[in-house]
Amino acid sequence: MAEAQSAKHGHTVLNRHEFRGVRTVEHYFTVPLVHSPGDNEANSETITVFAREYSSTAHTAEEAARLPWLLFLQGGPGGRGNRVTSLAGWMKAAAGDFRILMLDQRGTGLSTPVERQTLELRGDAAAQAEYLTHFRADSIVADAEFIRGILGSGPWTVMGQSFGGFCALTYLSFAPEGLREVLITGGLAPLEGPADRVYQATFKRVAARNAEYFGWYPEDREKVTRIVRHLEKTPEFLASGERLTPERFQMVGSFLGGNTRVDALHYLLEDAFIDTLDGERLSEAFLEQVRGLVSRAANPLYAVLHESIYGQGEATNWAAWRVLEDYPEFEPGAAKPLLTGEMVYPWYFEQDPSLVPLRDVAELLAARKDWKPLYDTATLAANTVPVAAAVYKDDIYVDHDLSLETAAAVRGLQAWVTSDFHHDGIAEDGEGIFKRLLGMVRSAR
Repeated sequence: MAEAQSAKHGHTVLNRHEFRGVRTVEHYFTVPLVHSPGDNEANSETITVFAREYSSTAHTAEEAARLPWLLFLQGGPGGRGNRVTSLAGWMKAAAGDFRILMLDQRGTGLSTPVERQTLELRGDAAAQAEYLTHFRADSIVADAEFIRGILGSGPWTVMGQSFGGFCALTYLSFAPEGLREVLITGGLAPLEGPADRVYQATFKRVAARNAEYFGWYPEDREKVTRIVRHLEKTPEFLASGERLTPERFQMVGSFLGGNTRVDALHYLLEDAFIDTLDGERLSEAFLEQVRGLVSRAANPLYAVLHESIYGQGEATNWAAWRVLEDYPEFEPGAAKPLLTGEMVYPWYFEQDPSLVPLRDVAELLAARKDWKPLYDTATLAANTVPVAAAVYKDDIYVDHDLSLETAAAVRGLQAWVTSDFHHDGIAEDGEGIFKRLLGMVRSAR
């Protein structure tokens, strides 16, 4: 059923659907581009933020409308809210007691999306870079509080996965009055210090994960080196026409970040080579799978804003690229080159056609020094909101040691440290993780 319902505060509900035990409601909110106290909202620029409400049809629509809200903040930056076709995992567990609000964080999905074509509307590179400064965690949290007010909700439950956990820490810093309780999975960000700290830690963990993987699949150690050497001397092109370089191929190391995906890397690599009239070449099947892993066309914000999520009062200045000098085993020219993690390098904006137009924008953001604080350490030290966080001991994206440093700085935060999961824990056992974290925060009351 479609409806166009105009409401005050710029809130519109367009569609409602029911399928396979799920009830969805599509919400569009008009929010300020810049949330600044004292601004005349009527005269300030606005953007649209989309959120999809999920509830279980085990509740009537009237019963669901009385359930408390759980706001889910997804990982990223630059990824839209999850689109699900059934309630499973953590959402199945949550839907028994909550209405789930799945936010498309500003700039993603249906929330005034940011892509190279839309950025062109802002003007030159400097104007585009300035616009993007309003798409970090502080603005996402301000959107959430604005939306909470529109919905008339009391303090709500927030669950943050990965970058969503970073946002939850920002929420605890600047708007704790909006929070009933907070659950964080793989997302305790370092509160202070340069971005270099993150990459000094995560390069070590990615190297260890490479070693673990090649221990499971020793034949793939030779295969990875063989592919890199092949790409050095033989031009191979993706279906989009762009060349697959050795360093872009190394990005398939994204598989290493999770237990639910890591073994699929072996299946990818076994498709690599075929015999042709021109000799040994990479197969079309392999190249097509790789294309989806190395292109940022679907989420350019991930690359453009990636290091800015650590920026507070100083330039990030391509931190991962600089730290890489200390880890030559990740260089394509290494005797046995390793696969990389989620680090972002300047050459992304030279080799990925979807990012080439954003090269100057990325350089301006990397050089920017006046990033606003993302956390208030004094407020976190005096925190009274119940918080529980799953910290994955071998996480290659959010370092365990830095996570525990943050956990100790947030008053009352309960950390569950486990080696049973990697960064994608909620994809593996979301129901169990959700129930455990919710039980921890409820026991703290």
